[in-house]
Amino acid sequence: MSSEITLFVNPTAGRGRGARAAQPAASALRAAGFSVRTVIGEDAADALARVREAVAEGTGALVAVGGDGLVNLALQAVAGTRTPLGVVAVGTGNDFARSLGLPVREPAAAGALVADALKGARTRDIDLGRIGDHWFGTVLASGFDSRVNDRGNRMRLPLGRFKYDLAMVAELAAFKPTAFRLTLDDGSVREIAATLVAVGNGTSYGGGMRICADADMSDGLFDVTVVGDCSRATLLRVFPRVYKGTHLTHPVVGVYRAARVELVAEDITGYADGEPVGPLPLVAQCVPGAVRVLAGGLTG
Repeated sequence: MSSEITLFVNPTAGRGRGARAAQPAASALRAAGFSVRTVIGEDAADALARVREAVAEGTGALVAVGGDGLVNLALQAVAGTRTPLGVVAVGTGNDFARSLGLPVREPAAAGALVADALKGARTRDIDLGRIGDHWFGTVLASGFDSRVNDRGNRMRLPLGRFKYDLAMVAELAAFKPTAFRLTLDDGSVREIAATLVAVGNGTSYGGGMRICADADMSDGLFDVTVVGDCSRATLLRVFPRVYKGTHLTHPVVGVYRAARVELVAEDITGYADGEPVGPLPLVAQCVPGAVRVLAGGLTG
């Protein structure tokens, strides 16, 4: 393993936490005897090109300092390689880190964990989802949740997460189930009216909403959570339970497990790791052991 580590930083993550978190992470790595190269990038495309170059040149590890959006970008560079990925989670959602039991918004602890794992060569291979040539680590969302994302992304104000709360209220006012066609890898087809369909490699999205609470990132399968046709009142009763994962026992919720999932619906955008990946139809494939993560202290 090369002693040069690439620190991939989103300076704007978590309202500036990314820039502040880079220093303790870099200090922990240097104290452990590693040299550190920092990559920021002028935009997402430039940043991805730079980290792909670092991986191709044999960097010892890629350490993402930011939120789930930056981690998703990092996955595009390291998936299918043996370059290990470390995460210093300081964004808004941090669901990739949550799914792996990594420190969240504790940059010094996360940096120390990464350095310790590198010194001890402690890594773990985990699964990723793939849609075409795009990789994702946590959840592919479609339906009510992706409509909230669509609306929130169109809103200029207010700033931060509050606009998504407002977007959710607006979507509830216009709420109606969506006709989905769901095809699993055994060839079975389900025509369903659903509030949402979430394809989970990891357990959560949206900053700790455990929509696929029982997902295992090393079993080679997605957990597919379907919230069926329900009233607005039922959705409001079920929704708060998602933070503990107890929604899975509600009669309106079903869970399937599959390595390949095809989703078809009209006027629905798919969001993976909180990032738009395109309109349905989409096909997601679970790829076993697609990325090597730095694993000191992992519990997931």
